[in-house]
Amino acid sequence: MVSTFRGVLEFFQDLGVYDVILPFLLIFTIVFAILEKAKVFGTEEIDGTKYTKKNLNAMASFVISFLVIASSQLVEIITTVSSQMVILLLLSIFFLILIGSFYKEGEGVFLEGGWKILFMVLMFIGIVLIFLNAIHVEDGRSWWEYSWNFMVENWQGDAVASIILLIVVVGLMYFITKGPTTKKTKDKSGG
Repeated sequence: MVSTFRGVLEFFQDLGVYDVILPFLLIFTIVFAILEKAKVFGTEEIDGTKYTKKNLNAMASFVISFLVIASSQLVEIITTVSSQMVILLLLSIFFLILIGSFYKEGEGVFLEGGWKILFMVLMFIGIVLIFLNAIHVEDGRSWWEYSWNFMVENWQGDAVASIILLIVVVGLMYFITKGPTTKKTKDKSGG
């Protein structure tokens, strides 16, 4: 037997809440926030205070959001990516909970130094893989699947060897040229 709440969710699905309204609100909010922060359309001064041009920012966000939801392929990508990013976020929170189980009460559970950078790089790689898995080529395979199959089939080929060599060279160049990290200390003399 289907519960009442499941029936409500199915009604929302039939109404188009998940594939029209929510993607529209998400894109509108993100674009509006970026336009407000970047002040692309400039500011206007009222009584000595500068304000962003909210009407232009809202209109541009509105139009961009409608253009995005007009493409069912873009809406599918947004839905896939956002749902998988929530899973990645939950995994990172669970990871931090597990790390926190080794700390005493009152101690903070914040990754520092190299661990923090490693965690950020892993999250970035996870997001890139999510995007590659969400976008499909003409034959129905995802970009990730297409790339993986290309590498497996051409492992001995020049193209894959060139990509690996390029990654190794860039990594070595970064490691060699990065400067020493110095921590800034606060001036305790009050000046």
